[in-house]
Amino acid sequence: MSGHSKWSTIKRKKGAIDAKRGKIFTKIIKEIIIAAKEGGSDSETNARLRLAVQNAKGANMPKDNIERAIKKATGAEAESFIETTFEGYATAGIAVFVECLTDNNNRTVAAVRAAFNKHGGNLGTNGSLSFLFERKGIFTINTEGLSLEELELEIIDAGAEDFEVEGEILTITCALEDFGSVNRKLNELGIEPQEAGLKRIPHETKKIDVDSAKKVLKLIDILEDDDDIQFVYHNLEMTDELAEALS
Repeated sequence: MSGHSKWSTIKRKKGAIDAKRGKIFTKIIKEIIIAAKEGGSDSETNARLRLAVQNAKGANMPKDNIERAIKKATGAEAESFIETTFEGYATAGIAVFVECLTDNNNRTVAAVRAAFNKHGGNLGTNGSLSFLFERKGIFTINTEGLSLEELELEIIDAGAEDFEVEGEILTITCALEDFGSVNRKLNELGIEPQEAGLKRIPHETKKIDVDSAKKVLKLIDILEDDDDIQFVYHNLEMTDELAEALS
């Protein structure tokens, strides 16, 4: 029975990972399409497309998928996506900032509003939470085979502010205005990040009780599962108690 149970667990995990990978691919393809449509199909001259393709490679997206997305963006039947954001509060006053790429704004508005209402949140007006977050450049890198000390020295010179290591994954944070220089330095060093982009980082995080935090995380899961939503940011603090309750 133990072998059977283990295999069942592996299958469930693999199914969840495959589903998550599919969601990630969908979001990256949208970004490739909108970048190529706005700035052309040449990643050498289109910085946004270059970054989207870089992220696609970091997520192990097949080359054919990337090329198809670029062709789709420049073809006669190219889809039109709208960039839009939503801001609101979840349970216990946790701030939630949502970034979307959608081809149907009415559908997205309805889905986001329903998620907030169903899970104890309230949508606010755009700009109401901007002061709680700061846009920063974030890079995640697999450090296998790299000298962390040498890499950090190189990247600090390019404008990196902070480093966080978890296992073989290094997360680099920099100011918004230094994003380009850090990205160029990584390219010079022949290092391709698993992910790179501008993220909204909370100035301060907020501790709440475990039950309330679980409700917040449920809302975030629902939002992140929506194909129209690219990123969800929040200021919930992941305490040791909460991490243990979720494990």
